[in-house]
Amino acid sequence: MKAIKKLNNNAVVCVDGKGRELIAIGKGIGFGEIPREISIDNIERTFYDMKYSEQNILKDLPVDVVIFTADLMDIVKSELSYELNPNAALVMADHIAFAIDRATQNISVKMPLLYDVQQMYPLEYKIGKYILRKIEKQFHVSLPKDEIAGIALNLINSGLNNKEVIDKSRLQEYENMLYEVTEIVEHTQKMIIDKDSFDYSRYATHLLYLFQRVQSHKTINSANYEVYEDIVKKFPSIESCVSKICQHIEGKWNVELSKDEKLYLMLHINRICTKKDCNLKDRA
Repeated sequence: MKAIKKLNNNAVVCVDGKGRELIAIGKGIGFGEIPREISIDNIERTFYDMKYSEQNILKDLPVDVVIFTADLMDIVKSELSYELNPNAALVMADHIAFAIDRATQNISVKMPLLYDVQQMYPLEYKIGKYILRKIEKQFHVSLPKDEIAGIALNLINSGLNNKEVIDKSRLQEYENMLYEVTEIVEHTQKMIIDKDSFDYSRYATHLLYLFQRVQSHKTINSANYEVYEDIVKKFPSIESCVSKICQHIEGKWNVELSKDEKLYLMLHINRICTKKDCNLKDRA
């Protein structure tokens, strides 16, 4: 196996014996000169058919989370009646890493769709409970029960031929709002968001669920007030951006977002901001 590009110390782009490009994961395999031959014994997981944007996401994901999730998804696939997207393990790893990150910062985001998911998708809900227990045991964190719904929805969205979870009759309305909200982000943060990126896809999915909650009057209300106030003080540009978004949503749909929904927006808008002064992840 020949390594041709380093993604980080634990992930490299390789070419196999048949000339196919793949991503190889293993602790420390990114050290040393590139290109070079890598022993199969040092590779813990491989991923084929990954887009450039998905390769970049691996740079920021902890290798232990990626390997843990890939192993877990091998089990999950055998339980599902439908096929998952090739990048399902990566998408789930990103979701898990973000959930762990929130837990370590004592940020608990409630999921008002929990009961709906449990009733509509009992198998995915059951798998979500299983994954939640595995995460808590492996990474020694305590995650809220609501995270089961988030994991289940992640699985549903990764199904190749699944119906949309979002109500199709309102999907166009939500997509219009997504476009308008993204314009506000670009204007206030003085940036251009790559609509073809993995980051944008993730951000868009979370905002569509936020819009569904808002329209269903199932907005988040928990106890993150101290976290919210702390982020507002430290990052006024993000708070200003979210305030403009809330005003826009309230004007269009005549609903007022709770502080927890605003915090939810801050967290996900941060993830697509590349400017240093927008970055909450390392400082919040």
